[in-house]
This record gives sequence, C-alpha cells and structure tokens, in this order.
Amino acid sequence: MDSKVVNKSTSSHENIGAVRAIIKLLLMAVYLGTLMLWVLMPTNTYRQNWLPHLRAKFGFTTYFGAQGTTLLIYTFPILFIAVTGCAYLHLGNKLNDSNVLERNGKKHRLGIWKKPMLVKGPQGIVSGIELAFFMMLIALLIWSLSNYLHNSFADITPQSAAEEGVKVWQGKLESTALRFGLVGNICLTLLFFPVARGSSVLPLFGLTSEACIKYHIWLGHMVMTLFTAHGVCYIIFWAVTNNISEMLQWAKIGISNVAGELALLSGLAMWATTFPPIRRKFFELFFYTHYLYILFVVFFVFHVGISYSLIMLPSFYLFVVDRYLRFLQSRRAVRLVSARMLPGETVELNFSKAPGLSYNPTSIMFINVPSISKLQWHPFTITSSSNLEPEKLSVVIKGEGSWSKKLYQVLSSPSSIDRLDVSVEGPYGPVSTHFLRHNTLVMVSGGSGITPFISVIRELMNASTVTKCKTPQVILICSFKNSSDLTMLELLLPISGTPTELPNLKLQIEAYVTREKQPTTDNSKLIRALWFKPLATDAPISSVLGPNRWLWLGAIISSSFIIFLILIGIVGSYYIYPIDHNSNQIFSFTLRAFLNMLVMCVSIAATASAAVLWNKKQNAKEATQIQHMEGSTPAGSPNSWFYNADRELESLPRQSLIQATNVHYGKRPELKRMLFACKESSVGVLVSGPKRMRHEVATICSSGLADNLHFESISFSW
Repeated sequence: MDSKVVNKSTSSHENIGAVRAIIKLLLMAVYLGTLMLWVLMPTNTYRQNWLPHLRAKFGFTTYFGAQGTTLLIYTFPILFIAVTGCAYLHLGNKLNDSNVLERNGKKHRLGIWKKPMLVKGPQGIVSGIELAFFMMLIALLIWSLSNYLHNSFADITPQSAAEEGVKVWQGKLESTALRFGLVGNICLTLLFFPVARGSSVLPLFGLTSEACIKYHIWLGHMVMTLFTAHGVCYIIFWAVTNNISEMLQWAKIGISNVAGELALLSGLAMWATTFPPIRRKFFELFFYTHYLYILFVVFFVFHVGISYSLIMLPSFYLFVVDRYLRFLQSRRAVRLVSARMLPGETVELNFSKAPGLSYNPTSIMFINVPSISKLQWHPFTITSSSNLEPEKLSVVIKGEGSWSKKLYQVLSSPSSIDRLDVSVEGPYGPVSTHFLRHNTLVMVSGGSGITPFISVIRELMNASTVTKCKTPQVILICSFKNSSDLTMLELLLPISGTPTELPNLKLQIEAYVTREKQPTTDNSKLIRALWFKPLATDAPISSVLGPNRWLWLGAIISSSFIIFLILIGIVGSYYIYPIDHNSNQIFSFTLRAFLNMLVMCVSIAATASAAVLWNKKQNAKEATQIQHMEGSTPAGSPNSWFYNADRELESLPRQSLIQATNVHYGKRPELKRMLFACKESSVGVLVSGPKRMRHEVATICSSGLADNLHFESISFSW
C-alpha cells in the first residue's frame, strides 16, 4: 500500500513538474517578445511600419479609442506574465516538500553568477547576474536615446527649423528634452515592480521584495535624473525662444505642462530625502515624503495622457493591487500573545498564527503599533519557523531607533499592560530556500543581524528532528557589542514547541563580545516574559488571501483587468465616442485620464475586497478554533511571569545549545581565516549586519581563493 502511495505521489509531482516546465517556456517567450518590443521601440521600423499597422487594426475602435493599441502590446503581456506566474507559483507550492529533500548536495547552476562582482561601489554589493542585468538596462537606455536623437535630428534642418520659428540648435534642444522624457519612461515602467511586495513577478526571477529595494533605489535615481533633464531642457528651450508662458499651460488636448511640472516637483521632493545621509538621520521625513508618489503618478498621467501612460501601467497596476491588499490586511488588529524582554532593549513578540499560514526562513513582516505611530510601518525579520511552531509567529525587535525604543519602553514599564494593539502586513519572503543544498552553512551576523538566522536554525532544527532530513553543518559567527546582547542566543530556541533533542543538527556557535574583555553579570535571569490578554476581535495572523493566495492573486489581477476593460469600453462607447468620434481633438485628455484611473481603482477595489471577504470567513473559523486551544494568561504575581532561566537551562536542547557555544571577549572574528577553514565542496555563506561586515565577507567570497564559498547577503536598506 505504501509503495502505491509513493508511486502515485511521484507521478503527481512529475505531472506538476511537466506543467510548470510548459508554463515556464510560455512565460519566457512572452518575456523575450516584450523585451524585443522595447528594443525596437525607438527605431524607424517600429514607428513607421509596425505601429501604424497596429493602430489601424486595433487602435481607433469605438470601444477603446486610441489607447487600444497600447493596451494590447504593452499592458496585456506583462499582466499575462503576472497571472500565469501565479499559476506557476501555486504549482510550485505543491512541490516544496519534495524539492527541499532533493536539493541536498545539488550544485547550484547559477552559483558563479551569484558571486559578488562589485562590493564597495555606490550600488553596494552587486552579484554577477545583477551586474549583467544592470548593464543590459544601461545598454537599452543608451540604445533608445541614441536612436531617438539620431532619427529626430535627421528631420531637423534649417528649413524645418525656420518653419517652426526656431534655430536649428533650439530645435535639437527641444527634441533632446522630449527624448529624455521618453527614455525616463523606460525606467518608470520598471520602478514599481520591486516595491510590489506580494507580486508574482519577483518570485518568478527568484527575487524577494526586501532584496529588490536596491533596484527600486537605482531605478528611482535614473527616473529622476532623466525626468529632471527633461524638465530643465524644456524650461531652457522656452526661455531662449521667449515662450516661458508655456510653463503655465494646462492644455485640454495634448500635453499638459503644468501637470508635468507638478509631477516633477513631487518627484524631486521624494528624491531629495532618499540620499543616505538624509534618509538615515531623518527617516520619518523620508517615510512621509514618499507618499507623494500618489501625486507624482496622477500628475504624470495628466501630463502625457492615458494612452501613452499605459506603457508604464502594468507595474503600477500590480503595485496598486498589492497596496490595496496590504491595506485590507492592516485594518484588523492581530492577536499578540506574549513578549520576551531581553537586556539591551531587545524584545521578542509572539503572535498567534493561523495553522494554514506558512512561510520560509528569512521572511519579514511589517508591524504597526498605533499607540506609538498610526502611520509608521517597520519591517522585522520573522524568527519563528512555521513548521516547528505551527500556531505561533515571532519577531525580534532591537531598540535602535526612536520607534523601537518607544516600544521597548511601553513593554518594560513597571505598570504592565494587558494588551497591545498591533497591526501587520505580510509575511513576505522567498518562495523557496536553498539551505539544504550546501554541505556547510556559515552565517555571519553583527548585532541585531542575527535575527534572520534564528528562523534558519529553527527550520533546520525541525528538519533534523521531525522530518529526519539530512541537514548541513551550521556555523554561526555572531558579534555583539556587550555581553548583555548574548541573551539573543536564547532566542534560537522558541518559547514553545522546542524539540526534545537536537542530536542530528551539527551546530557550532562562535560568539564575540567586542567591547568587554570578561563576562559580566548573568543576564539570562534578566529575561522577562509578558503574557497579554487579547480581545476576542483580535485575529491570528493569516495570509490575506488564504493558503491558495497565488490562485486568488491571479484571479484578482485577471478579473479586475477584465472589469477595467469592460467599464472603460462602456465609458468610451457611450460617453467619450459620441463627443470625440476618435478624433482626439475634442474630449479633454485630463478627464479621459481621470476616468481611466478611477475605473482602474474601482475594478481593483471591488475584486480584491470580494476575495478578501471570502477568505476572511475561512480565517474566522480557524480563529475560533485557535482561541479554544490557547491557554489563558498565567496566574499569580507578576514575578511569576519572569522567564525561569534555571529551569530552562536544565532542558536538553538548551544544554546542547550551551555546549555548542564558544564566547570570545574583547576581540572580533577573523572572518577570512574562519571562512577559508571550511573545506567542504559547497559552503553557503550568509551575512546580515553592518555594511562594513557585509562588505568584508563579500570581498572574501569574491576573492577567487575559495571556489567553494557561495555568498548571499540578506540585509537590506530602507
């Protein structure tokens, strides 16, 4: 009987794998076709031959008007990739368990491309594959700008310039200004992909939203550089041709200059706060200023018109879907069950979680505490394992900023609180992990950078004890400023659900205390546990779209876009066409753009709300079951709520943890020596911590002196 079940499971996995392979080929074909379209866009072949033919066939219909062509060749392919990608990722979830077991010892085919190529440049740590794609983007921008300028300059002659009432150089300046805007739109088309946290596009490329923040930063600098050049060149052109009054023009038909200037000013305000010295020192200013993206996008659409702006619509469309889903998830308070207070202003928050919610190690979650700030959301690494702790989700927060320090003060105040109102967004993280493919896993952390590795170690504990899976040897090299921070190692073991034994996990911990030369007081007894009394309305953390979130997301994207097409077609047929008759000379461009944006938002809100409400009913049933299973708050005096370190130290897992730990005082780890000492054929090197530490590890791994070191930085900048 068992062999039949195994054979059936194997056959099912093979069928799923075959379907995924077909989908992957289809996605690759559509992606390459879209890329080819962008390459051909600035050429005369596209502009003089292809585009007129497409417009004649699809463009000027009663239903869609002039924007029909843009919807077909620019918007539809990307949304098709996003929807089909949802099906691909959903099928991948069914293969996760078997894939984890199969990856052990398998050599990563892109390993050499993931090695750091640039370490200390302005772009930070850049891998080979990142550098290759970055150079491809730069090549596309240069190709587009050069073609646009070459083709436009060929049409600017003394005769044509005289007919326009300008000089040749002035005509070329105007043409250059326009082409800067066209090339800037290429970057704008990509700008919102990295910040759509729950999108299906990033996982198709093996990326996560937190790892893509640097891409958003790069693209943002490019967008604002090109758009600023676009605006400045036009202002100079208007000044030298005595047409400075053009700056005040809001045309009913065509380009609206005022809208473009407002969009540029909104972008400049955001851009000014993104530079590291300002962002780090005035994070709240940076955070709040970034809400100007709404004005930036709205006025950009008013500036160029809806037909052209549909080129950048796909990424923004997916971002709006993701942003609205995050809004719906954040409206409900979650069940905060307990907290562990550690020295060094560190706190572990333990939430109730729906059993159906699963996530991979190194995932993050955004947290909002209204009593501290109603608008601020901060990302924190999830330290729990969804397999080891099916009904709990934990995050660790170290007091390093004003928000986190206030949170610690609230929880550590003498007058203990019974409940803390908390809202969350997420979790977000990788759709799969590759830790098991290495023989040895070296994790290097500094300070609070240890938090991502807590989830990795807990997951490996589960793999070695529950699933009896062969796990790699784990070497944790962690640096702390003070010995009080050593209590963060206590978090490697969860507050509940700890395995009874850890013999199969080969764990070695090298802890370094850099500012003290000898141990101080026993900090383990200063760990304090607080238990809360959640309200009945507080919900366990769950996926906003349930266990089948990829299918629901694909349904939302596809159905909302179909509704958008139907509604905008009705508006075009019965309202715009009777007035304009597809002449594009009568109906206001601004009003047309506003109607399109309104219909898009209504379509997304309607479909996403329906999907969330459906899944909310299912989550409510699970929440009722969890409330019956959870124990009540411990009785007795507050002193009885303190963490009993003596009792916990007697447990076998904690004894094993202590035996595996070597503490070094008054020095820093010799990372080069320690990494080169790993002689196994495949050594995964993960680093999380200060920039200097990340750069040092990246330099060692990219030196070429040890080909068995595979580097991965999981830190990110906000």
